[in-house]
Amino acid sequence: MKNSWKIYLLALITFMVSTSEYVIAGILDKIAASNNVSVSAAGQLITVFAIANAVGSPLVVMATTKLNQRKLLMLSLVLMVLGSVMTFTLSGFGFLVFSRIILALGSGVFAIAAKTAAAKLAPPEKQAGAIGTVILGFSAAIIIGVPIGRLVALVYDWKLIFVGIGVLSLLAIMVIIRTIPAANNEVNVPLGKQLSYLKNPKVLMGLGVTFFWQLGYGVMYSYITPFMLTVTSMNGREVSGALFAFGIATLIGSKFGGFMTDRIGNPRTLVGGLFVHVIALVLLATIAKSTFVIIPLLMLWSFSAWSSGPGMQYNLVWLAPEASGIMLSLYGSFIQLGIAAAAGIGGIAVKSISVLAVSWIGAGSVAIAALIAAVSFRLNSKVVEYEKVV
Repeated sequence: MKNSWKIYLLALITFMVSTSEYVIAGILDKIAASNNVSVSAAGQLITVFAIANAVGSPLVVMATTKLNQRKLLMLSLVLMVLGSVMTFTLSGFGFLVFSRIILALGSGVFAIAAKTAAAKLAPPEKQAGAIGTVILGFSAAIIIGVPIGRLVALVYDWKLIFVGIGVLSLLAIMVIIRTIPAANNEVNVPLGKQLSYLKNPKVLMGLGVTFFWQLGYGVMYSYITPFMLTVTSMNGREVSGALFAFGIATLIGSKFGGFMTDRIGNPRTLVGGLFVHVIALVLLATIAKSTFVIIPLLMLWSFSAWSSGPGMQYNLVWLAPEASGIMLSLYGSFIQLGIAAAAGIGGIAVKSISVLAVSWIGAGSVAIAALIAAVSFRLNSKVVEYEKVV
C-alpha cells in the first residue's frame, strides 16, 4: 500500500494529540492536589472534555466541509497549540476547564479528519486496517503518553506535559503541510441531511454499541489510577509500570482488531471482543488483589476493549460510505458522550459506594453493547439474505 507511510504518520500525530486527553486519568490525583479540589471533582475535567468533544467537534467538522483535509488537520492542530498554551500559562481550576474545552475541540476534529484521510488513502479492502492503524496513535498515547506523563508529574510538574504537546503540535502542522495531500473532503452536505443519518435504525444501533462500549470502558479507565492504588499496595512507579503494560496490550488490541475485521469479518471480531471485555472487567472486580494478578487482567481488558474500535468505525463507514466523515464524526460524538457519562457515573459510584463499583458498572454496560451488536448483525444478515432472494 503506497500510502501506508502517510497513514502511519497520521497515527504518530494522533498519539501526540490523544495524549492530551488520556494523560489526565494518569495524573488525576496531582491535578486535584495542585488545584485544591477532590479527585472526584478533578475527574469532571474528563466529563467537560468529553462533552466539548462530543458536541463541538461535529459542529466544527460540519461547518468546515469546504476545507480540504490538509487544512482541516491544520486547523485542529492550531486549536491544540492554543489549548496547550492556556493550560501551562493560566492558573486556576476555572481556566483549566476552559483550556480542556479548547483541547477537546482540537483533538476531536483531528481524530475525525485523520481517520477519514486514512480510509481514503487506503484501498477499499484495507480501510478497516487503515482506521486501525490510526487508532494505534490512541493506543500509543496510553502506552507512552500516560506513563511518561505520570512520571513527569511525579518528578517535575504535570503542566510540563502540555508544554511538550504544544511544541509537538507546532511541528505537526509543518509536517502536515509537506506530506498530506490537499484532497477535498466530501461534498458539502446540508446539516439537515447530516442529522438525518440518526434516523437510520442501523446507524442508531451501531452508535448504541459505541456508546455502551465506551461507557463500560470509560467508567473504569477514568478511575484506573485510584482503582489500582485502592485494590493493591502499588506505589506510584508501579502504577506507571502497570499503565505501560496496559498500553502495550492496547496497541496490540487495536491493530489485531483491524486485522481480524478484514480477515474474518466484523460480526465475529466485534462480538467476540466485547464478550472478552465483559469477562475481563468481572475478573478485575473479583480477583484483582495483587500486582501480579491485576497487570495481566489489565492487559486482557485493554486488548479486548481496543480490538473493538476498528470494527465499530468500519461498520458505520460501511453503512454510509458516501458520508464516511459524518459517520466517523457521529462515532466520535458518541464516544465522547460515553466518556462523559462514564466520568459522571464513575464519580458518583466512587464517592457513594467504592472505587470497586466502577468495574461492575463497566461490565454491565459492555454486556449491553455486546447484545446490541449481536442483534444488529443478525438483523443485517437477514436483510442481506432477503435482498439476495428478491
